[in-house]
Amino acid sequence: MSTNTFHLNQLIPMAEIQPSAPAAKDGKPRARKVGFHLDMAPMVDLAFLLLTFFMLTTTFSKPTVMTLNMPEPDIRNTAVPESRALTLILGKHNQVHYFFGVNDASSHPALHTTTFAAEGLRQVLLDRQRQQPGSVVLIKSSDEANYQNLVDALDEMSITNQKKYALVNLDRTDRELLKKNGL
Repeated sequence: MSTNTFHLNQLIPMAEIQPSAPAAKDGKPRARKVGFHLDMAPMVDLAFLLLTFFMLTTTFSKPTVMTLNMPEPDIRNTAVPESRALTLILGKHNQVHYFFGVNDASSHPALHTTTFAAEGLRQVLLDRQRQQPGSVVLIKSSDEANYQNLVDALDEMSITNQKKYALVNLDRTDRELLKKNGL
């Protein structure tokens, strides 16, 4: 009965030295040349373990969201006093056109233009907040405005701590006001 015994180094050779016999033609002993072979499998295993470890322990970037409270569905028309309203019209080329009050057939508001820079829209909102606390900002988007303009306007509402603001559709009187001012 024979027993087969295996040693660990026989099963998984990690590195082995392969001696090569010296060729002595003239009978003089020469130095042995030793060949070296490195098994890369353990290093690859270690690389995959490290990769798996870092993938599982990292935290992915969390999306930043802004809470937007919408009115109850049964409230269809909420009147805003003209004295407390600030209307923003998001236009082309990252411009914001604004006027104080609401635009109806009887009023002819003066239209002003600014940008989304800190000294632009933010300053307008802060000045309005100081002059008229509790004002309501009506945000209207024209066809030439892009999505980033709306996001920037909502960010400014959050930065300036506006309590009441609403997204409103651009109506015929607003289009006429823009056309009258050459915009």
